[in-house]
Amino acid sequence: MTEATQGRRIAVVLFNLGGPDDQASVKPFLFNLFNDPAIIGLPGIVRTPLARLISSRRETSAQANYALMGGGSPLLPETRRQAGALETVLNARLSGDTVRVFIAMRYWNPLTEETAAEVAAFGPDEVVLLPLYPQFSTTTTQSSLKAWNAAYSGSGVSRAVCCYPAAAGWVEAQAQAIGEKLDEAVGQPVRVLFSAHGIPEKLVTGKGDPYQEQIETTVAAVVAAIEAQRGPFDHAICYQSRVGPMKWLGPSTPEAIEKAAKDGVGVVITPIAFVSEHIETLVELDIEYGELAHEKGASPYLRAPAVGIEPLFIDALADAAVSALSRTGVAPFGQGCKTDWKACPYRNGKQAA
Repeated sequence: MTEATQGRRIAVVLFNLGGPDDQASVKPFLFNLFNDPAIIGLPGIVRTPLARLISSRRETSAQANYALMGGGSPLLPETRRQAGALETVLNARLSGDTVRVFIAMRYWNPLTEETAAEVAAFGPDEVVLLPLYPQFSTTTTQSSLKAWNAAYSGSGVSRAVCCYPAAAGWVEAQAQAIGEKLDEAVGQPVRVLFSAHGIPEKLVTGKGDPYQEQIETTVAAVVAAIEAQRGPFDHAICYQSRVGPMKWLGPSTPEAIEKAAKDGVGVVITPIAFVSEHIETLVELDIEYGELAHEKGASPYLRAPAVGIEPLFIDALADAAVSALSRTGVAPFGQGCKTDWKACPYRNGKQAA
């Protein structure tokens, strides 16, 4: 085969949070997290010592939670399985090209800088940046994009997918997982709780973060998919993982569980913003909130799994990557923001053009 007829070399980079591999890496992981200006928006001279203090104070309790999962986070192995499944699908779809899927974690290995060097060594013609965050937030996707842009200086035309809150395969995979739990609860009244990771309310009201709207977009699409098969059902949105004294998006997931108990219904809970199992699902949802539901009398308490390597979801990621190859810049896959949010990268890119 001559050089002129060879296919493209395509790098797809999956963004994710990352998690500690073992007990020893819990503290440095927490430091990296809290030292991110997207998480604590203070000047570095204040933020860095504060991050050291927070990570020291939280190390022991966090280690105890990770011990419940064998000592470290399962997020990297989960993400590797997703990357492998996606790479297989993309190479089948783009059979004339060579596609490699890389993982860039924001707060622990493989960190963005390491992955950027690996991608540069691959020598891609095309680069697709694809977050494993279906809904855009300044605290997740924007932080990852900023870190990548600072680290990568290799070849290739780059473009980013900022979000895919209503992508068909993502929505269908969620609806399928919830439907299986509704079948399990048959004959017992339950409320489906769509639990998303919370963020401070001021990020939405003050900085124009579109995250809350995009959570609502995902939920509306999943509800419509379920109702098309089953008819109307009881459901609500809630937010988990609150930390610190600031007002966060609400209601909180514990509040929603308590309300379900007071209303005399059980709970089917689903992680509507997470695509992989990790500490927020395996410890917070399964153990902490499961105990709360038992204590308050919300029974049954059932949890839909994260979508993981469900083929519907992997196909949605492949669709997003292939679609992005026809453009440059930052854009959503499918429906993005409905409102003109100040922090929306697609809006800002259009304004700059």
